Amino acid sequence: MKEYGSSITFWDKMNTEEREMFIDNTNEFRNLMMLYTCALKEITTKFEVLDEEFSVRFNRNPVEEIKSRLKSPNSIFDKLKRKGLPITVQAVRDNLFDVAGVRIICSFPEDIYNLADMLTRQDDIKLIRTKDYIANPKENGYRSLHLIVQVPIFLSDRTEYMNVEVQLRTIAMDFWASIEHKVRYKKDIKNTEIVSSGLKECADIISNLDIYMQNIHHYIDEENGEGNKD
Repeated sequence: MKEYGSSITFWDKMNTEEREMFIDNTNEFRNLMMLYTCALKEITTKFEVLDEEFSVRFNRNPVEEIKSRLKSPNSIFDKLKRKGLPITVQAVRDNLFDVAGVRIICSFPEDIYNLADMLTRQDDIKLIRTKDYIANPKENGYRSLHLIVQVPIFLSDRTEYMNVEVQLRTIAMDFWASIEHKVRYKKDIKNTEIVSSGLKECADIISNLDIYMQNIHHYIDEENGEGNKD
């Protein structure tokens, strides 16, 4: 039950009542994690199919990389506690929308919106929520398109509908987010305002770079007579 890299398990954080509740829900919890794992596979496959189609039809791949992750029991427990929710499977399903997450790294900003539109137009996908941090960046400069989608999982005796968080960003946006996370969580930063201002400036520069590279891509396509293919 110990999360990798942590000396304190979510079991250690529970009081007696919470431990009894968790034991009662152990099999249900394992089943829930299985469903989320299957949901990740479904969403990942959908983007792989779209990328494969683009490679054949348009001779390019809009997807640079696909990453997926499942929240650990420790993280799930902590989030339920922060929200003041019971440690139950139903509380997870009803209140946590990011247990299963897929990150799609794209070549250009327009690929983000094209892929998001293609995904949400599929008959078996239900769009729950959209947060566009590209059109409306966070105060620190963070940019990404976040979707919460619901996907069906077809089991032997029933169909379950599971939520998955999908994050779409460019290579440059992903680079900034990764470095920002490492810098932000360093200890003993003396002047946080200077650091925050510098990171925000880098985010703006990277955003302009994304557009510049996209314009170059368009120019090359037009020179080759491929301007309307995408």
